[in-house]
Formats: sequence, C-alpha cells, structure tokens
Amino acid sequence: MRRLFVDELNDLHVRFSEMGMMVNEAIYKSVKAFINHDKSLAREVIQEDKHINEREVDLEKRSFELIALQQPVTTDLRVIVTVMKASSDLERMGDHAVSIAKSTIRVKGKTRVPQIETEIAGMAEAVKEMVEQVLDAYVKEDSARARKIALEDHGINDFSSRIYKECIRQMQDNPETVVGSMDYMLVSSYLERIGDYVTNICEWIVYLKTGKITELNSNAIEDKF
Repeated sequence: MRRLFVDELNDLHVRFSEMGMMVNEAIYKSVKAFINHDKSLAREVIQEDKHINEREVDLEKRSFELIALQQPVTTDLRVIVTVMKASSDLERMGDHAVSIAKSTIRVKGKTRVPQIETEIAGMAEAVKEMVEQVLDAYVKEDSARARKIALEDHGINDFSSRIYKECIRQMQDNPETVVGSMDYMLVSSYLERIGDYVTNICEWIVYLKTGKITELNSNAIEDKF
C-alpha cells in the first residue's frame, strides 16, 4: 500500500512539472506573438489554454483522492497541498498568457513603439527564466533557492515601472500611440502578475520543506503564522 502511495505521489510531481512546462511555453508563445504581431500564434495560445485548465482539474482531483483514500500526514500531506496550491497559481499564469495573446489580436495594425516592445521582450525573458527556475527548485525541493528566486521579482517590477513611464511619455508626445501604449501597459501588468505567481510558488516550496507558510514579497519576508 505504501509503495502504491509513493508511486502516486511521484506521478503527481511529474504531472505538476509537465503543467509548469505547458505554462512556460504559453508565456513564451504569447509574448513572441505580441512582439511579432503574429495573430495565428496568439490564437494557438488561446486554444491550447484548455489543456492547462484540464491539467489543473486533473491534479486537484488526484490530490483530493489521495487525501481521502490514503489520509496522508505531515510531509506527504504537505506535498499534496503544495501541488494543489501551486497548480492553481500555474493555471492563473496561463490565463495571463491568454490575456497577452488577446492583446496581440486587438493591437494588430495599431501604431507600435519599438523601444517599448524591446523592454517587453526583456521583461518576458526575465519572467520565463523565473518560471524555469522555480520549476527546477520545486523538483529539487530547494527552499533556499526558492527564496532567492522570489527576490528576482524586484527586477520584474522595475521593468513594469519603466514600461509604464515610457508609455505615458509616448502617449503625451504622439496621440497615435495611445491605443498601442495602453496594450503595452496591459501586457506589462500581465507579466508582472505572472512574476507574482512565481513568488507564490516559491512560498509553497518553502512550505513544502519547512511546514511554515512564509510570505516572500517586495516589502518584507515574514511568517504569516
């Protein structure tokens, strides 16, 4: 019975990691579509989001079944709770990738600002790297690394601030950029939120190792309880 439970836990790990890779691919494709004005790729991101949603539902179902049938305690229970909570964060990250894809379709043909798009591309690359790192930290159950990854969210916020200021400047200088700049700010906000969700997953990795729910944010690092 214990062997079967361990196998099911391992399968949960694998399925969660696969979901993480699906989400990271969605983020990459959505930003690539936005920068390259690629409507077709944007639609692909939107269509494929259903697979991410289905995976979250599957993980939640499997997690509840394990809790109900195996009645896990301590470390095993933390593993299951972490998967449930972190998969919810991944699903929301996928939703933001879809929002970026929808912005691509909406902004097509409007006046574009290359320097802002360069900043967005840099921000997206930084976010993508954070996602890859947090998935690796999860697999290795590396709470120390998770704490370091959470600190990288400062850089994501800096990107967002620069993009916002440049968008305001562009709109003041050239009214034709107003519609496009509004979308730039939206895309930047979506990427910033993805960075916040990465930080949430970092918190769950710390919980997995310590049993403590710890807040890792831009203002303070402190135990919630």
